Amino acid sequence: MAGSLGGMFSGQPAGPQPPPPGLPGQASLLQAAPGAPRPSNSTLVDELESSFEACFASLVSQDYVNGTDQEEIRTGVDQCIQKFLDIARQTECFFLQKRLQLSVQKPDQVIKEDVSELRSELQRKDALVQKHLTKLRHWQQVLEDINVQHKKPAEIPQGSLAYLEQASANIPAPLKPT
Repeated sequence: MAGSLGGMFSGQPAGPQPPPPGLPGQASLLQAAPGAPRPSNSTLVDELESSFEACFASLVSQDYVNGTDQEEIRTGVDQCIQKFLDIARQTECFFLQKRLQLSVQKPDQVIKEDVSELRSELQRKDALVQKHLTKLRHWQQVLEDINVQHKKPAEIPQGSLAYLEQASANIPAPLKPT
């Protein structure tokens, strides 16, 4: 699968990438992708950050605010965004390759991470179920209170107006949504 990822982006050779220089087995973003022009001490993360800043700067630049040629402005912004997306794809590819290496070298670690994620999802869903059960119990109690009120006709004062006054006094106020 690693071989199929190679060559996906322009300037990258097909096939597995050799490990970057440095400590053996250590993942490093300091190594530029082969074939991609980068300054000697630039990383993918640095480039991603600078391209994001360039996108943001192009959107708030005074040159674009004072400019009159909308097509030129649009082209410049589109180029900045495209560069950002390209570098984001390269960064994603780097992390996917590292994840693939980890899954091959330490499959038990990947299983532990999956189990941990599933446990946290179960806890979140259990909390949601408890929240709904609390609301359900509240509304069941409200309905029970209303049913009890209707089953006590002997305590209802004579006259239809008195009955309506008592019935409206016993209706609970609506709760604010949470």
